[in-house]
Amino acid sequence: MTAEYKVQGDIAVITLNNPPVNGLGYATRVALTEGLNKANADATVKAIVLTGAGKAFSGGADIKEFGSPKALQEPHLLSVILAVENSDKPVIAAVHTVCMGGGLELALGCHYRIAAPGCNVALPEVKLGLIPGAGGTQRLPRALGVEPALNMIVSGEPVKSEMLAMLPGQKLFNKMAASAESLLDEALAYAAEVADARPLPLVRNLPCKHPLGDAYFQFARNMVKGMSKNFPAPAKCVDAVEAATKKKFDDGLVFERDTFINLMWTPECRALRHLFVAERAASKVPDVPADTLQRAINLVAVIGAGTMGGGIAMNFLNAGIPVKMLEMKQEALDRGIATIRKNYESQVKKGKLKQDKYEQRMSLLSTTLSYDDLKDADMVIEAVFEELGVKEAVFKELDRVMKPGAILASNTSTLDLNKIAAFTQRPQDVVGLHFFSPANVMRLLEVVRGEKTAKDVLATVMALAKKIKKTAVVSSVCDGFIGNRMIEQYGRQAGFLLDEGCTPAQVDKAVEKFGFAMGPFRMGDLAGNDIGWAIRKRRYSEKPDMKYSKTADLLCEKGRFGQKTGAGWYDYVAGKRDAVPNAEVVQMIDAHRQSLGITPRKISDDEIVQRLVYSLVNEAAHILEEGIASKASDIDMVYIMGYGFPVYRGGPMNYADQVGLFNVVQAMNRFAKNPLDDAKFWQPAPLLARLAAEGKTFN
Repeated sequence: MTAEYKVQGDIAVITLNNPPVNGLGYATRVALTEGLNKANADATVKAIVLTGAGKAFSGGADIKEFGSPKALQEPHLLSVILAVENSDKPVIAAVHTVCMGGGLELALGCHYRIAAPGCNVALPEVKLGLIPGAGGTQRLPRALGVEPALNMIVSGEPVKSEMLAMLPGQKLFNKMAASAESLLDEALAYAAEVADARPLPLVRNLPCKHPLGDAYFQFARNMVKGMSKNFPAPAKCVDAVEAATKKKFDDGLVFERDTFINLMWTPECRALRHLFVAERAASKVPDVPADTLQRAINLVAVIGAGTMGGGIAMNFLNAGIPVKMLEMKQEALDRGIATIRKNYESQVKKGKLKQDKYEQRMSLLSTTLSYDDLKDADMVIEAVFEELGVKEAVFKELDRVMKPGAILASNTSTLDLNKIAAFTQRPQDVVGLHFFSPANVMRLLEVVRGEKTAKDVLATVMALAKKIKKTAVVSSVCDGFIGNRMIEQYGRQAGFLLDEGCTPAQVDKAVEKFGFAMGPFRMGDLAGNDIGWAIRKRRYSEKPDMKYSKTADLLCEKGRFGQKTGAGWYDYVAGKRDAVPNAEVVQMIDAHRQSLGITPRKISDDEIVQRLVYSLVNEAAHILEEGIASKASDIDMVYIMGYGFPVYRGGPMNYADQVGLFNVVQAMNRFAKNPLDDAKFWQPAPLLARLAAEGKTFN
């Protein structure tokens, strides 16, 4: 049963039981409504307590039904809440742990509410590009006050129940329980206390006004506008809460529902809902069962105390996992520890980290100059120079000293993990953990699965990724894995655009207007142009038939490696990140163009965006077909979390689906006719061509 019905004395208890968060799916709504009817029909029942089993009152909509017709099937949530309000007997919501979205809207429909301390209370719909759609924007301002309610609705962030209970004049919680353990007993006692109260109080009947009226809502709109560029939902939240102060309750409900439905079909909402599901799907590996036994990870070793090694170590320290860091020289260790301290001290100074937490984290960090001191670690991650010979030396040492069953992980971003695993006698224990820089900030973790990587190793690192607050995406082995393999094609297109008539600033501005965090040339300057140069040099010998623009090589020959040298595609002033266009770079591009006999042409922003984005899409289609990624949504997560793809477009694959794969293929066919481009590359990947022909999508 998704909602259990019991009678204790003269109180009926309806317990939502739809793990993991008691989502309000169709079956749960039916069972809840049946329980209400049963209680109202029983003359011995005087009041009804509504609560949730396990670790939630209710997290709201059931994600398995999200966006489907079943979510609107009667009784839908609005009908359930109306049934609660119309109950002849008082309904007391006993909320604990999680009370969010539709769960909070359900509680607001009850006549009374008692809350356990520590309960996370939220209306997070804005994070999915929506507003609350079952009365949240109309009832919460009445129960909590207009300003705190609007703040909660616009941010979508959870607030602890005890904090809300302290707000002056709040009517959200009639009573606070002493603890989660005593909640049900206290709810039963409170139900007995209010059983005979009449008339039954309804949140809908509470007044809802703001003393400053229009002036306040105009201020709120201005604030929201500055914070929510490209996302329509936050501004609509303001409109809906304003409607609560100006319209009759039922008219406000209609306004809220119309707004909710209109937002549901916006591309931004569809993108955010896609990413919500995609992030959860990424943690599931098709052939690794959820109950796979995991290896215990109580001590992590990190090889290398540079920027990457230090950032990796911080992830585990933040999660309370001890780290032992190894370097070859004491000076390198000292520099690495100093950088970690500096990062934490900066957080303390900004009020983001308490002093005792900082000291606690640093106490978990130890260092060594000897591989032999790593013998007790449960997992080791190397973050050394990206060269196969260096990796070979490291993994042979690790194979010698690490205990049986220890996980040996490489932070390689492009190298063949199977070759790295072959340097050991235990390839089943080897896995790739590709952190993105800065490793203590970026949420993406590419988990690279070698041919012999054991399933329990994979299950362990996927669970560990959650513990250190990373979004892990599994990739099989290929050059560059998912992200860097795709970005190479993106970078090639950026080079061809320069050859044909663009400037770096024009390309970057077009892509940033589309929504990328930064364009390809600013990104190259940030990462270091010499890194791309080294990869291209390798490519020239490995793939002599692959076409490249030579402008990036010319730039590197001038020593313009990017921000670290103060000069790349742009100039940089020490201490600032501002990219200042450089006239000599533009002249260099012009001169190279002339040497090739190319007459520059005017290129539109639309063409720039399409060539860059569709290059990602086509390469991703090859990656899917080869089984490097198991699903298109994983590729979207890689590009949202690791490469600055605009969130409101949902990732390259989702964006291609929205544009229509037929239209993507048509554009690619046009690009293939460009003599200065790479016609071979623009042949649609077989998977893309097939889906387009069948009118299907990636996701």
